[in-house]
Amino acid sequence: MGLQRKVRRGDAWFPVRGGRSYYNSLNQLVVEIHREADDIEHNFEYGRPVCFFRVTRGADGKEKINYFKNTSTVNYAEADRMVVIVPDSQSVSEIQHAENLGVQLFFDETSYRLMFDALDRVTQARGNRLAYLRDLFYSHHPAGTYRFSSMRFPWLNPTQEKAVNEVLRAKDVAVVHGPPGTGKTTTLVEAINETLCRESQVLVCAQSNMAVDWISEQLVDRGINVLRIGNPTRVNDKMLSFTYERRFEAHPDYPQLWSIRKAIRELRGQRRHGGDNYHQKMDRLQSRATELEIRIRTQLFDEARVIASTLTGAANRLLDGQKYNTLFIDEAAQALEAACWIAIRRTSRVVLAGDHCQLPPTVKSIAALKGGLGKTLMERIVENKPEVVTLLRVQYRMNEQIMRFSSDYFYDGKVESAPQIKHRGILDYDHPILWIDTTSLDCHEEFVGESFGRINKPEAELTLNTLKDYFTKIGRERILDERIDVGVISPYRAQVQYLRRQITKKEFFKPYRHLISINTVDGFQSAIPPP
Repeated sequence: MGLQRKVRRGDAWFPVRGGRSYYNSLNQLVVEIHREADDIEHNFEYGRPVCFFRVTRGADGKEKINYFKNTSTVNYAEADRMVVIVPDSQSVSEIQHAENLGVQLFFDETSYRLMFDALDRVTQARGNRLAYLRDLFYSHHPAGTYRFSSMRFPWLNPTQEKAVNEVLRAKDVAVVHGPPGTGKTTTLVEAINETLCRESQVLVCAQSNMAVDWISEQLVDRGINVLRIGNPTRVNDKMLSFTYERRFEAHPDYPQLWSIRKAIRELRGQRRHGGDNYHQKMDRLQSRATELEIRIRTQLFDEARVIASTLTGAANRLLDGQKYNTLFIDEAAQALEAACWIAIRRTSRVVLAGDHCQLPPTVKSIAALKGGLGKTLMERIVENKPEVVTLLRVQYRMNEQIMRFSSDYFYDGKVESAPQIKHRGILDYDHPILWIDTTSLDCHEEFVGESFGRINKPEAELTLNTLKDYFTKIGRERILDERIDVGVISPYRAQVQYLRRQITKKEFFKPYRHLISINTVDGFQSAIPPP
């Protein structure tokens, strides 16, 4: 793909200039990157790998892209400024002094290698628990269960209470099917809490860092000791203090370990003058450092009740040799099956929570779809073993009329609204859902850009005029005082970008811009914390 197309797609910035460098709160070396003001929406975000490049002109007059050797990671990204974590000071110097500098998103193969490895292990498994779960999930053979009287949880509704009991009874697998607003996270947290009354430790995973952080926050709020495994640059601020790295640094023995590591560095620097006992000193120091590292790590894992990570993060070397009786996978309907097996191979039973009637993972490969990878593990288990599925039936999020469509279309009419929100609205005698016929308008789609994105200008104008009329009815003072926020959704990314530009141009929306979110369908699903 050509450089200009990457820039227009938002996958590259060119040209850019390197700014100041410093160490962030995690003691990582970072450098600021700036681009000229540009209204192109970009795809750089926290935690994504990037690579820098220089553009030079060859003897034949053609432009040539020269990529830097090391990759970096986005620490923070704004519209025209980005903070990037770099591997060393030499990289900083190259970035700050390079001419015709650019930066682009970089493909990280680590997750794919881990998934291939997990699939190899699963397909080759024989005569062990992993092989049993594989064969069970791909057959109609009934899953094993324990038998005991149902426990009461008066603070949960009947279907949530049933789901918790089914999780506790499951020997092999249980599925908590949670449509939007039905309290899936509340139910899952209760199930984890009750499981911890029977087990010393559990593994909790999800496909994305955002989903892991969300469930981890709820567990921490319940007073449960969570140890968050993963790259600290991809963990939100609230969970940062619960990461392994931060806990390691906060341990009482860490200053002693730091002093020994410093002594090792100094001894290496004096190697020429170290004499005959250099190796003895080095061996003693390294042995003591290893002993302290193991002691700190062991204590952190022994104290934790929940080990939390992404599904691919479950392959972290810190978890080598660790086994857990129960694995909880949150947002399992958005998780690739291959990623699920990375975590499953560490456990004896699996609890999946999510909603397979919402958006599945994005699979762009036709060959992968033909091979069956378009179906998630949760969806496969729901089809093969409906008896292990508990549907949460009471939703607490939206007006009855809004909810009724999805309940009838996706959930066989089984989902009902809680009485307190059944008639929820902003205005008296409000219309919870309104269909607007656009056939009388000249609402034709245009194809724009090299990626042939779709925009519909008349429909965008109608959308914003409808929003303007609604804001006028509510009143400026109430909108700002109550911080009434609005989501505008389009299936097309080009239409989203067009709507965002129109919002910034219209004077009426100036006071409300911070309250208006415009995104694609899947953009909203990944950005909003799950129920």
